[in-house]
Amino acid sequence: MASTPTLEFERPIFELEKQIDELKKLAGDQQLSVAVEIEPLERKLDTLREQVYRNLSPLQRLQVARSNKRPFTLDYVRLCFTDFVELHGDRAFREDAAIVGGWARLDGETVMIIGHQRGRDTKENLKRNFGMPHPEGYRKALRLMKLAEKFQVPVFTFIDTPGAWAGLGAEERGQAEAIARNLFEMSSLATPIIATVIGEGGSGGALALGVADRVLMLENSVYSVITVEGCAAILWKDGKSPEMRHRAATALKITAPDLLDLGVIDEIVPEPAGGAHANHEVAAKALQEALIKHYEELRRYKPEKLVRKRREKYLKIGKYVE
Repeated sequence: MASTPTLEFERPIFELEKQIDELKKLAGDQQLSVAVEIEPLERKLDTLREQVYRNLSPLQRLQVARSNKRPFTLDYVRLCFTDFVELHGDRAFREDAAIVGGWARLDGETVMIIGHQRGRDTKENLKRNFGMPHPEGYRKALRLMKLAEKFQVPVFTFIDTPGAWAGLGAEERGQAEAIARNLFEMSSLATPIIATVIGEGGSGGALALGVADRVLMLENSVYSVITVEGCAAILWKDGKSPEMRHRAATALKITAPDLLDLGVIDEIVPEPAGGAHANHEVAAKALQEALIKHYEELRRYKPEKLVRKRREKYLKIGKYVE
């Protein structure tokens, strides 16, 4: 079924999908067979999706990463894992729905899942605070990480946030300390950690779940130290114009290929033609295979070696030779 396009560069794809749907509807109404006419159109649609998504600019990848049609953390939990039991609260202030977490099984192994969760409509976005956690969200995440460490269970985190919530209440309750504490504790957590950027990985709000033994990125996700709009506003006093946003997105090196070249991430997980939102099941299958592969490699290390290698990994980022 053709859906309303949310991105301008997807319009040719939408128009062809619409044409195919209309042919199928007409065939159904008239009880006709149009398989011969539809087959070349469907081949053309597959080719068009590949062409469009092969040549995306950094700003276009950002638009894809922000799409509310992409699979979110709970979608991947449903498609990649089994026996999920959600855990709530930070045991200090309240439950934060912008971060979800709990026990689950991956390929029969007990694991701990923690991830940002956004909403698809206004009501859900208000509940999830648009995927921007308060300090209690990060403290809940840390509580679950320490629980996983206690029972020697691996931690899988899923990153998808514009950034941590910067409201007055969040600052009063120690947003910066909560993020810094997670960075500190994750650097020495004595159990395997695999982080995956599934959408938009924004600033410290993303990094608070991102200190891991392996960092993966979906093909059309982004990972940045600041939002493109914020960067453009600071450097060029214009965070709204497409030209400045494109300039900022390119300069920030926010795409998966850029970050793999820089050694910030360890693997790019391929998405189906047309992006993860075109086929949630195919995207989830590719991610599941990558998670299983990396966990099988990490589980062989003793805790002390795991922590040492994790620290070495982050100490090497940013080194250069003149």
